[in-house]
Amino acid sequence: MARHLRKICVTALVIIMNASPSQARQRAPKPPPTHKDVRYGPHERNVLDFWQARTKTPAPLVVYIHGGGFRNGSKASLKANDLTELLDAGISVAALHYRLIQQKRLPAAHHDCARALRFLRSKAKAWNLDKQRVGAFGGSAGAQLSMWLAFHDEMADPKSSDPIATESTRLTCVATIGGQTTMDFKLWQKWIPGYDKPHRDPYEMLDAGNEDELRKVVEEISALSLISKDDPPIHMYYRMAPDDPVPSDPAEARSWQVHHVVFGEKLKEKMDRLGIEADLRYPGAKPIYTSIPRFFEAKLQQDKR
Repeated sequence: MARHLRKICVTALVIIMNASPSQARQRAPKPPPTHKDVRYGPHERNVLDFWQARTKTPAPLVVYIHGGGFRNGSKASLKANDLTELLDAGISVAALHYRLIQQKRLPAAHHDCARALRFLRSKAKAWNLDKQRVGAFGGSAGAQLSMWLAFHDEMADPKSSDPIATESTRLTCVATIGGQTTMDFKLWQKWIPGYDKPHRDPYEMLDAGNEDELRKVVEEISALSLISKDDPPIHMYYRMAPDDPVPSDPAEARSWQVHHVVFGEKLKEKMDRLGIEADLRYPGAKPIYTSIPRFFEAKLQQDKR
């Protein structure tokens, strides 16, 4: 029995010693936040966690925004390896909750994220942050929200009596995972293989009462509608190549369609025309950056290298 236990321990030690740094980070638990469940707004879901990087000078900040189809999800979905890699690079990290469509339809979630970003900037002195170096990332719904912050015009109100509202909403860079660059379901049907009808009722999601109002909200929240030549660079990741076949399993096919790489292709085409860096990563592609943390390190620490 003792010999068997020793063999198990030796095997485990060998596995640990041979693990790559990224694998080791993935298995390691997330460090506790420096500040947990900090309230940034009036709603019960207006809370965020913050991890402060150990830096002598003000650190850049990356904000994680969770996915979940705007109906569920949690800031706890921030991956341990992404968090630790960013912290190791001297980049502070925040992860936030926002109102779901059960509480208020879109763009309420977008407005929450803008409020959270401004709140974080208002904490720059107390939390040792550099307001000028801020990025955001997320998957699916979180990707949409991150892109909205990146590509929307400045929303700061310098005349506001609320000091948080005077802070900037602009980003230095943005990264996405399976991000939908438009919420126009007619374009989804045109672009995505096998996507023949909307998988959700847009009136369930968007704060609109008729077709004209619906089109207006779609335009106000879609990256493809918002992007302009003064916007920041993006790194996009999708799990399928453009010519991959539709999965045979219906449930897998729907998720595959909803997060299809064509969204990234369409945004990259437009950003290329505008002269903005758009790095698109998918199986078989040759992206500039191999991971989201590497992208943020390059963009937010480039003046520190």
